[in-house]
Amino acid sequence: MDEHRNAPRHRVLKSATIEFGGGGIDCVVRNMSDTGAALEVTSPLGIPDRFSLVITQERQERLVKPCRVMWRKEKRIGVRFVGDENSA
Repeated sequence: MDEHRNAPRHRVLKSATIEFGGGGIDCVVRNMSDTGAALEVTSPLGIPDRFSLVITQERQERLVKPCRVMWRKEKRIGVRFVGDENSA
């Protein structure tokens, strides 16, 4: 299978929260790279094109990644991390 991403993704299984508009939706990060991630959600409906992904790391540290949705499927969302790397 050809890889078309800028950075290789690694399989992970991390709980996270999609935060937008003062609220949040629980999700699972299924794979992640330096540039993006695939998120598993109950439903992609109602999730905006831009949001913050909050991952709780070891020792309860919070990793916050601003995201832009690149694709949506039945229970998955592919996102690109935006911000520091001027990819908005």
